[in-house]
Amino acid sequence: MTKRALRRALALSAGLTLLAACGTDEGAGADGDSGGDALSIQAAFYPLQWITEQIGGDAVSVEGMTPPGAEPHDLELTPQDVAAMGEADLVVYLSDFQPAVDDAVDQQASDTSFDAAEHTDLELTYTPIEEGEEEADEAGATDPHFWLDPMHLADVADALAERLGELDADNADTFTEHAAELRNSLEELDTEFTDGLATCENTDLVTSHNAFGYLAQAYGLTQVGITGLTPEEEPSAADLAEVADFVEENAVRTIYYETLVSPAIADAVAAETGAQTALLDPLEGLTDESQGSDYLEVMRSNLDNLRAGQPCD
Repeated sequence: MTKRALRRALALSAGLTLLAACGTDEGAGADGDSGGDALSIQAAFYPLQWITEQIGGDAVSVEGMTPPGAEPHDLELTPQDVAAMGEADLVVYLSDFQPAVDDAVDQQASDTSFDAAEHTDLELTYTPIEEGEEEADEAGATDPHFWLDPMHLADVADALAERLGELDADNADTFTEHAAELRNSLEELDTEFTDGLATCENTDLVTSHNAFGYLAQAYGLTQVGITGLTPEEEPSAADLAEVADFVEENAVRTIYYETLVSPAIADAVAAETGAQTALLDPLEGLTDESQGSDYLEVMRSNLDNLRAGQPCD
C-alpha cells in the first residue's frame, strides 16, 4: 500500500462522520482540487517550490527545504528534514545543485523524486574570464540556473504537472490546466524581456556571481561573472583586476549584486571603475530585500533594473 493510499484509509476510518456531514463534493476546492487529502510535496528551493504551488493549488501541500533568506547552494539538512523527505509523496529538486539534497534523495526518495534537470536542457557550462586554480575547479561545470529563462522553467512546470497527475489522477486535468496558465504567464514574461532588452546600449552583463547565463543567452546579453557558479567564492586580486579591466575597456556602466550574498565584491569593482551598482536577483530564495513577492514580480524588477543599468531605450 502506498503512503497516499494508507492516508486515505486512515482518513476514511477516522472521519466517516465528518465526511457524511460535508458530503462527497463539498470538500473540493474552487477549481476541483481535493481539499482533504493533499499531496505532500518537499521542494528543494524557491523556484521549484513556486511552480509546484502554482500547478498544485489546493491539491498539494508544499514545504520548501531551503528557509527564506538562506543561500541554497550550502543547504544543510537536519535528520528531521531527511525523514520528512522520506514521508513525502514527492520530492522536487535539481540534481547537482544542492549536495545535501542529492544525498537525502538517494537515501530516502529515490523512487519518489522529480529531478528538474531531467526535464530541461542544461546546456550552459561555466567559462571563467581568466582561469586560475580556483576557477579551474569549476571550469566546464554545468550551469544549473535554468529558471532565470522563463521558458526553461515552463518546460519543467509542464513535466511536473504530468508527474503530479500520475500521483493524483482525480486532479490530473486541474494540474494540466494550471500548468497551461503558468506557461501563458511565463510566455508573457519572456516577451517583456525580449522587447525590453532589445535596444540596450551595452550587452555586457557584469554580475557578482555566474548565475545569469540562461537569462543572458535568452535575451542577447553576455554574462561576465566576478565569481563562479557558487557565490561564496572569494575572488583573487587578479580576478578583480581582470573584471575591472573588462568593465573599463567595454564601457560597462553597472555591476550587479544579489540579495543572498554580500554586495562587497560588486562594490569593489564599481569603486575601482566608477561604475554604479544595482540589484539583479538570481531568485534562489526570497528575502526582505527581494523586489517583489513572487517569481514573476521579482523577474519584472530584474527587467527594470537591467533596462536602467545597461541602459535600454
